[in-house]
Amino acid sequence: MKLLLDHNSFHRRLYLDSQESPSTVTGEIYAVMDHPFATVSAALGDPSKGATNWCDVLFLHPNVKYCNVSGSNNGNVLTVNISQKEAPEELGSTYRLRFAYDAPITGPGYFHVTLHADSGPLDTRNYRIALEAASLDSGHTFLHLTYAYSYGTIGRLAIKGYLSTFGSGKVGFTNVADASAEQPEYVDGMRGLVERNTMRYYLAIDAWLGEPPGKPDTRLEQRLSNWFSASEQYPRQLHEIDRQQYMEMKQQEYRRQQTEP
Repeated sequence: MKLLLDHNSFHRRLYLDSQESPSTVTGEIYAVMDHPFATVSAALGDPSKGATNWCDVLFLHPNVKYCNVSGSNNGNVLTVNISQKEAPEELGSTYRLRFAYDAPITGPGYFHVTLHADSGPLDTRNYRIALEAASLDSGHTFLHLTYAYSYGTIGRLAIKGYLSTFGSGKVGFTNVADASAEQPEYVDGMRGLVERNTMRYYLAIDAWLGEPPGKPDTRLEQRLSNWFSASEQYPRQLHEIDRQQYMEMKQQEYRRQQTEP
């Protein structure tokens, strides 16, 4: 694993993997983060504020149009609206998922937290975002992020429809070319899709944690800027809109989020 983390094309200590079965697709990232474990744990593994912070993290993803935390008898629930397009969209045209926020499992220098949604749109189900974090040293944290979901026949057809329209020509990060090939050939289809989204969520975690100290009213802009700058390191996979479009779109969505139930 150390060799994979240290020698890759990501320009950071990171390894990405993906798997596809007839009914499930999974993306996983293993990474060394330049943040102390105490910082990561307090932000994303603290049950008293973790759900709210997770909403802030997910919101940085360009396809997440809304996120709100509410309480229930079984704990916190994150209501998340997701769009197929990286563009402004009315909430009524988006897909809504409700993620249960499980109480984190914690131990000395370790925590594990899971968000899961039993059902989603278009015959998709079993959405799961899971994060494991472990302390490495005083300034670094080892992180394992998983993003996965399942689908039935209708869901598979819907995803393939997306891949032939909005997702046409998009690829992931895994090079599937023969070792003798002069140029890389990146995985596409459902694996490409889950790899792009797993990376976007990882970059959102890093961007949210990497916001420098400042006034609260500048935090959103700084986090958005952090996320966009990081995503532009991988233009073949992640570039969709320019910086100004992204910043304006997310700021408008944030203002809407303050008034929508």
